[in-house]
Amino acid sequence: MILRFPFVTEKAMAALENNSKLQFLVDNRATKPEIKRELEAAFGHPVAAIRTINTTDGRKKAMVSFEDPKAAEEILSRLGVM
Repeated sequence: MILRFPFVTEKAMAALENNSKLQFLVDNRATKPEIKRELEAAFGHPVAAIRTINTTDGRKKAMVSFEDPKAAEEILSRLGVM
């Protein structure tokens, strides 16, 4: 499994509210096309863009934008985070 869990912090919630972006911790070996494919299959919303970053503690984080601006909020509510 490529997606581990949603990354929810104050900064991540601000990105959700201002830019409709979600953050997920993902497998360190995952590529952007693999992350996109798994997100679209799991949640059924088309992904517009993905940015990845390796954190200082050795984890990989993906910042995801969806084509539908309301998709990010719907996904978090479906996961029970919001």
